Amino acid sequence: MTINLAKGQRIDLTKTNPGLTKVVVGLGWDTNKYSGGTDFDLDACAFLLHEDGKAKSEEDFVFYNHLIAYGGGVAHTGDNRTGEGDGDDEQIIVDFNLVPPNISRVGITVTIHEGDSRGQNFGQVSSAFVRVANEADSRELLRFDLGEDFSTETAVVFCEFYRHGSDWKFQAIGSGFTGGLAALCRNYGLDV
Repeated sequence: MTINLAKGQRIDLTKTNPGLTKVVVGLGWDTNKYSGGTDFDLDACAFLLHEDGKAKSEEDFVFYNHLIAYGGGVAHTGDNRTGEGDGDDEQIIVDFNLVPPNISRVGITVTIHEGDSRGQNFGQVSSAFVRVANEADSRELLRFDLGEDFSTETAVVFCEFYRHGSDWKFQAIGSGFTGGLAALCRNYGLDV
């Protein structure tokens, strides 16, 4: 049974799912029809964060131009440039056994490619969600539906996985940023 989470809510992931070592993070969205005339290209990214909450190098950043970090600890399955169709628009796979011990959090984000220059923002995006499924059997474990309270933001931190002792937990974040991918990179300690 899927657990539906609200913004800010946390859940034990590996403790409540014994044997869970690898998850598929599915991200999805629809774009509202409006007279902008330009397609939306939303991009999922993962930031692998050290104890200070910062990424240290490009190896700590997974996105459409750097699909795999730490030998498959975190892997992006590829860029979907249109968001067409039902279900997940993009996926990120997290293998908890391969995430190095110096990484304490994995932040999952979505940005609107060239959103600022195209006049696009998350206020024009609906039905955005993140879901986490057990990679071994595709069973959906939890889901966080992002509200539609982002009228000017071009980037959103959807959620974070974080270590707690030997276990991994999940937190629904839902925090918006203006400035797109560059703003997120700066927030997480990377030079743009």
